[in-house]
Amino acid sequence: MNRTAPLALALALSLWLGLSPSHAEFIESDVCVFGGTSAGIAAAVQVSRMGKSVVLVEPGPYLGGLTTGGLGATDIGNKAAIGGIAREFYQAIAKHYAKDTSWVFETREEYISKRNAGRNAVADLSAPGAAWWTFEPHVAEQVFAKMLKEAKVAVYLNQRLNLVRKDKARIGEIVTEESEVFRARMFIDATYEGDLLNKADVSFAVGREANREYGETLNGIRPQTPKHQFQVPVDPYITPGDAKSGLLPFVQKGELGKAGDGDNKVQTYNFRLCFTTNEANRLPLEAPKGYDPARYELLARYLEALVAAGKKPVLSDFCHPVWMPNQKTDINNNGAFSTDYIGANHGFPEADYAARERTIEDHENYTRGFLTFLATSLRVPENIRNEMKRWGPAKDEFTTTRGWPRQLYIREARRMVSDYVMTESHCRGEVKADDAIGLAAYNMDSHNCQRIVRNGATENEGDVQVPPMSPYPISYRAIMPKRSEAENLLVPVCLSASHIAYGSIRMEPVFMILGQSAATAAVLAMDEKIRVQKLDYAKLKKVLLADKQVLAWPVD
Repeated sequence: MNRTAPLALALALSLWLGLSPSHAEFIESDVCVFGGTSAGIAAAVQVSRMGKSVVLVEPGPYLGGLTTGGLGATDIGNKAAIGGIAREFYQAIAKHYAKDTSWVFETREEYISKRNAGRNAVADLSAPGAAWWTFEPHVAEQVFAKMLKEAKVAVYLNQRLNLVRKDKARIGEIVTEESEVFRARMFIDATYEGDLLNKADVSFAVGREANREYGETLNGIRPQTPKHQFQVPVDPYITPGDAKSGLLPFVQKGELGKAGDGDNKVQTYNFRLCFTTNEANRLPLEAPKGYDPARYELLARYLEALVAAGKKPVLSDFCHPVWMPNQKTDINNNGAFSTDYIGANHGFPEADYAARERTIEDHENYTRGFLTFLATSLRVPENIRNEMKRWGPAKDEFTTTRGWPRQLYIREARRMVSDYVMTESHCRGEVKADDAIGLAAYNMDSHNCQRIVRNGATENEGDVQVPPMSPYPISYRAIMPKRSEAENLLVPVCLSASHIAYGSIRMEPVFMILGQSAATAAVLAMDEKIRVQKLDYAKLKKVLLADKQVLAWPVD
C-alpha cells in the first residue's frame, strides 16, 4: 500500500491551518523543528510564543505522531507530572468532551459508567484546569491544528531529510529530498527515529546496552521473560519436532544470548487500532493482499495448545482494547501473540525511507492478517471468532487511509549518546538530575525484542515492566549533544538514555514536555548568542516554571 499522500494533501493541510506554504529554494527562520510529532508541535508552538520565527518540517504527510495516530489512552503514570503545553493539550481535550455535541454514539455518562473510565470522571469538564486523558484521534488532530494556527507556525509536510550542512559543530541548514533548504539559527530533532541527529553526525545508540555499561539490572538480554509469554509449550518447527524442517513464520533464528549482554535489537512496534463494534460507524476488516492463513500456524498451534491444556482463551488474551469516547478503542498488544510484530523492526531505526515504508507496510499486513485469522479460521475457538467479527476500523477516523492508523508505533529507534545519559538509576530515584526540564513517571517498560526457540519451544524475550519509585526529573543535558558534535541542536525525543530508561521516558506527554523545554532552551541560547551547552540552567528553569512546566516531585 502506498502510504505517501500527494502534494495536494500537504497544501490542503497548510491552507486549513491558515498558512501560506512556500516553495522558495531557501526557507529561513530562527528555529527549525524537524519532525511533526507531538514533541515537534509543542516545540514549534513554544518558539512562536517566545516571539521567534519557526518552521515545522515533517517528512511525512501527517502531524501529531502517535497522539493523532491512535494512541488515545494517555500513558505516563502520575498525570500530576504533566505541565506546560502538554497539560494545555489535555485541557483542550476536556473542553471538547465537555460539549454534548461531541458525543455522537454514546453520552458522556454512558462512557464513564460502562467503559471503566472512572479515571476521567471529573465533576465538570468545562471547569478551569479540567483535563481529559482518553480521546479520539481526530479530536487530537483538531486540538493540535488549533494550537499551530493560533501560533502561526509555518508547516512543511512531505519533506524527507536528505543532508545536513554544518560548519564545524554548528548546523547551518538542512536539505530535503524535495530540494527545499531550511536555514535556521537553532534546530530541534523531534522525530521518533533521530534522523536529524544522525545526519548531523551526533553519536547515538541502537538496541540494548549490556547491564554492565551503565550499572543497570534491567537492560540487555533478559534471563527470563514472564509477561506476554506463551502459557503453554508451542512447537516452532514447520514439521513439529523436526528442527531441520525450518522455523515457522514469526520465529527468528539464533540463540537467546547471554543474560545481561547487549545487542542491536529494539523493542517491537505495532499499530494502535481505533476500532469499534458500532455497526453504524464500522468499516469491514480487510484482509491484507495475498492473505495466507498458513503464515499464522504458530498462532493456530498456540490456540490449540491452550484448549488442550484445559484453558479457555478469549479475545482479550490476544489484544487489549481500551475504550475511547464514542464507542471507539485504542487497541494495544496483549499476550504472547498479538499486535506486536516481534522481531520485524530491528533494521528500522537506521533504514532509509524506502526500506521503512516496506517495514510499515509489512507491519500493516501482519496486523490485518492476524485479525483476519482470528475472525475467520476454523482453528480459532468459536467464541473468539464470533467476537472478532464484531470489530472493525472506525469509519470516521483516518479517512484518508480507510480507517487504518497513519502512524506506526515506533517505541524506540536511535537514542542520542551525549555527555549525560539517563539510566535505570534515575528511574529508581537513586540518581537525581539537578537540571530538570520535565518529569517522567511511567514504568520501566520494554516490549519483547525477539521470538526465538528455547528448549525446543517458542519463547518471547525482552519484555520488562517495572515501576519507578515516583516521578523523576529528566536532565537538560540529556537532550543536548556533545559540544564537539552539535552546538545548536536539541533532541527531545531520541534523547540520551539507556534502553531501559528510555522505556520509561518514551511517553507522548513527556515528549510534549521535552519539546517545549527544548524550544525554550533554543530561544534563550539564541538570544544570548551562545551554544546550547553553555546556557545557564537557572535562567532556563525560571522560564520553564513561568510557563507552568512541572520540574520537581512532589509538586508544590
